[in-house]
Amino acid sequence: MPDEATRQVLAEITADPGAPMRLGVVAPGGYGKSAILREVERVYQDAGESVRLVDDAHLLDETRLREVLDADEPRLVVAYRPWPRQRVLAESAGRWRALMPSVFSKEQVKEFLPASAGRAVVDFVHQQTGGVPRFVERLAGISSAEVPADAVAAFRPELDWLDGDLQKFLLAAEAGAGLRLDLLGALLGKDFDEVGEVIEAGRATGLLGQDGTLVPLARRAVAVLSRAERRIAVRQRLAELQLASGGPVLDLVRPLIGTGVGGPGIAAAFEAAAGEAMGADPALAARLLAASASGAPRPEIAARWAAASAMAGDLDAALRLADQVITGPESPHRAAAAEVAAVALAHRGQLARSTELYRWSASSSAGAFAVVGRIGTGHAPEELELPTAPPTSFDGAAALMAQGMRESVAAEPMAALSTLVRASGLLEPVGKAALLPDSPAALAALVALHCGESGVAESVLERAAVARVGGTLMTVRHVVLRAWIAMVRGHLVEAKECLVALKKTGKRLEPRDWLFAVALEIGVARRNSDLATVKRTWEQACEAVLRHPVDLFTFLPLGEFAAAAARLRDEHRLAPHLDAARVLLRELGDPPLWAVPLHWGGLHAAIIAEQTGVAEEHAAALAVHRGRTRYNAIVSDAAESWLDVLAGKVEPDRVEEAARGLHAAGQWWDGARLAGQAAIRTTDRQAMVRLLDCARLLQGRPVGGKKAEAVQVAEVGQLSDREREVAELVVGGMTYKQVGDRLFISAKTVEHHMARIRQRLGCSSRGELLAQLREMVG
Repeated sequence: MPDEATRQVLAEITADPGAPMRLGVVAPGGYGKSAILREVERVYQDAGESVRLVDDAHLLDETRLREVLDADEPRLVVAYRPWPRQRVLAESAGRWRALMPSVFSKEQVKEFLPASAGRAVVDFVHQQTGGVPRFVERLAGISSAEVPADAVAAFRPELDWLDGDLQKFLLAAEAGAGLRLDLLGALLGKDFDEVGEVIEAGRATGLLGQDGTLVPLARRAVAVLSRAERRIAVRQRLAELQLASGGPVLDLVRPLIGTGVGGPGIAAAFEAAAGEAMGADPALAARLLAASASGAPRPEIAARWAAASAMAGDLDAALRLADQVITGPESPHRAAAAEVAAVALAHRGQLARSTELYRWSASSSAGAFAVVGRIGTGHAPEELELPTAPPTSFDGAAALMAQGMRESVAAEPMAALSTLVRASGLLEPVGKAALLPDSPAALAALVALHCGESGVAESVLERAAVARVGGTLMTVRHVVLRAWIAMVRGHLVEAKECLVALKKTGKRLEPRDWLFAVALEIGVARRNSDLATVKRTWEQACEAVLRHPVDLFTFLPLGEFAAAAARLRDEHRLAPHLDAARVLLRELGDPPLWAVPLHWGGLHAAIIAEQTGVAEEHAAALAVHRGRTRYNAIVSDAAESWLDVLAGKVEPDRVEEAARGLHAAGQWWDGARLAGQAAIRTTDRQAMVRLLDCARLLQGRPVGGKKAEAVQVAEVGQLSDREREVAELVVGGMTYKQVGDRLFISAKTVEHHMARIRQRLGCSSRGELLAQLREMVG
């Protein structure tokens, strides 16, 4: 497949084969010079004319080359590489026509491949080969975007005959230093001019592009076919040279992990590379620091290694390494190790011990995190000492976290929320590499959920997720809190999908994340009236509570567990933890922001357990705080409405107002349930329809009225919309009571629907009915 210039030369020969022709074909190796010579020879043979062809003229000695070029030949075609430069060729260049074949375009690559090769394969071959014809030929038979082993092995002969300097240069180019003349000069022991000669020799092989980088396929071949010890030695030397010049070394030393290389120079390179990797890939940073340590790591390396392990989520390694530094000889790195241990313990639910370690450490951020921990464990807030050094964004965010927590127990909730949202925003640009006991976004989300601002909670968590605040260590925390928002809004499928995704990772959750994840699973199951899942998950819930001592930030899961315990009549197992929560609140002076959600959860647990007196106590506690914020008033009104509904006193206006208030505060499911339960308890038909419509509207479902209650024939069968809805839930395995709870109707009404369906479909047994319904509704 000649290019345009070659086709023109061949056409001229065909048109006048007897004319004199002196042609120089010059290109790097693999560009098809020999193929052009064969084609020229064929054209002349077809025309009955002779031609002298000389291939690889650059390999001839000067005497022989001069004899060839000075011979009285009417038609002479000489092919050669641009390197090594031959003085005779350079002097003779003006005496012949030059033809310089180029690399293949994508269209030419496509012509070279089988007709079945799709665009993806064509693009892959072009990218891997750089369009060099010889390399394209080696991939000509592939049918997918994969490089076969024999295509790589085919490079061995051309690599083996290269001289030592050129092989060393290709290894440097494979490492990414192909145009670093300073590094190459030191590596090869040559001055800049001599290095330039080696680079030109490399380009002449066809393995390099004009930018000095290896063609991807050639780079793979150099990496695979070169002797391992030579490749390691080149990378080690380049890393040491790069480190000495103050440049980045991560890409150079990454392949050296696990090779056993050692010595002070490469150890320093590993340490520097770990610093480069810390923000983007802390697990890699931990591996690099491990590679830098021979035997027991120095306190500085152990502290950094512990931090990297913690950021990567390996808290076992983080605690082990941190303890080695803390309990070891006196060193300036003990405080940093203590902060790592404090972070790990916070994620494991040991907030009190974490706070002790932060108080022991001397940094300004540690003091701020200690304030957060003390408040979280029920101690009066402390004044935060301002740092003496100019604060970083990290220190500033930590200080705002402490201020926000102090405001959450001593001031207006919205002031606390504003402060924590600002802390989260301050940390976003640098938070990816921040090692945090908890993120300001997570604290802001908790505060927002506790004061009915689920929109703010969702927004701040989304921004933190995009900025990857806290790195890998905080990812699950942010995910479960976003799932929690979905659950309280009644988006149960979305919340469940988050849980399924977490389980698919196969990673063991740390106690704090596990506590929330188990509470989510129970909360979703309870809202789905899935008692079987609640029962199955209850033992995990009890264990999760045992593993995570009660602190201020666990009140949401405690509320879910209280409702589940009431449903299962197993309140005694959770009672000590609820008592601990109440003691913690009293120690802080019963701050409304934190007290209201705990009483709201207790109210629902008492309603489920049919403990009217306990429910009234929680409603009274909520009423105490109703004047503090709009959210408190909404929750207090809803609690009173619940008590009236349970007593059979349904006031539609009041119930609807309370339900819509809960919906406005982000508790969509709670609002719909209040309206639905009021609907099935009222004897007023008009009020029932109105409250049912309200419940469905708050659920985001179509409202009814007479049209929804009328019998309408469904497209897939002889069922009305309501009957089809009931049938789908029954076929899904729900009991009549569970279906009634979901649709805000009584179990008796569900039974009547099923009887009508059976009669309409003419089924003689329940088994026949279910079989037919499965075919109709899936």
